[in-house]
Amino acid sequence: MMDLKKLASELPNRYVEEARERGTKIIGYACLATPREVFDAGGFFPYRIRGMSVTRTELADAWLSRFNCGFCRSCLQLALEGAYDFFDGLVETNGCDHLRGMFENWQYAHPRDFFHYIRVPHLTNQDSMDWFVEELELLKEALEKHFEVSITEEDLLAAMSLQGDIADKLRRVYESRWGDEVRVSGGEILALMTLEGSAPAEDFSRLLDEVLAEYPSRPPLKYRARLMLGGSATDEIELVSELESVGGAVVADSFCFGGRIFRGEEPLDGPPLRRLAHRYLYNLMCPRMFDDYARRKAFIDDLIERSRPDGVVLFHNKFCDLHGVENVKLRMDLEKQGVPVLTLEKEYGAAADIGRLKTRVQAFLERLGK
Repeated sequence: MMDLKKLASELPNRYVEEARERGTKIIGYACLATPREVFDAGGFFPYRIRGMSVTRTELADAWLSRFNCGFCRSCLQLALEGAYDFFDGLVETNGCDHLRGMFENWQYAHPRDFFHYIRVPHLTNQDSMDWFVEELELLKEALEKHFEVSITEEDLLAAMSLQGDIADKLRRVYESRWGDEVRVSGGEILALMTLEGSAPAEDFSRLLDEVLAEYPSRPPLKYRARLMLGGSATDEIELVSELESVGGAVVADSFCFGGRIFRGEEPLDGPPLRRLAHRYLYNLMCPRMFDDYARRKAFIDDLIERSRPDGVVLFHNKFCDLHGVENVKLRMDLEKQGVPVLTLEKEYGAAADIGRLKTRVQAFLERLGK
């Protein structure tokens, strides 16, 4: 397979360079609640912000204290260093307080010309749907006004159709690990999922065609146990690869840079923005959503049933309140079902932490009898 990890580790990658040459505007966003189809429909390149496993955050620490999530501080560090200066604008969401702090300090200390805030509801009901539709309309209008473009319903429907095709292709690669033979590593899958947010839709669709043509001819991987991963925002490709090096094949995950990308059914009629609002709000498998644990648990149960892991490893970045609390509940419920679970708190991007995490995973494999 092509070197997905190398491509995913490049911040201004070849897609960014090509977009700049074409004069395409690049908009930075961070949360899965951000409907990228609106950007696609307007001819923009939506680029999902990553922390890139940055380990030194002295610039960010002056604006966002070290009691905040390391992922958010790493994103802010890159922004303050100028690594994201290829952005023509930023779109913030209220994913969590740490993420909001990252965006708002970024815009204050190193502003972009275009900045828009999408207020994502924390509940899933009719009132919140109506609210979210209004938020998407405001986003569309802000993009049209600032960049002097027109985003039509036809453009939105075409973008939604393309994203549906991409999801189908990506799901085929992702689920290829669910048989008895595993030919694609979890590290490669995470790299591919990361690239989903850092490549234009048409380019990523062609990349998936190459991956789908290549992976069936690969020899099966050797492993001691099948693992599912879950937890905080994790774009740490090398961390997953290092954990696999001790013998655990990652066959599924519930990361927001992973399995949460896939969305369920949506209404097949109605205005495009209302359909998009439903697509994103009702498939947002994040603990930020109040009173929605049962649906998130059902999502994880389905992944476990279909991918057949021998055990589950749940991460949370230090100071991540949402996943730190959620993982306790998940561990208790999964173990009641007879699913072995390992919970790990980690420092985001800390190379010194990898040895400790590998040791814990090795011990977990022994506990599984593998």
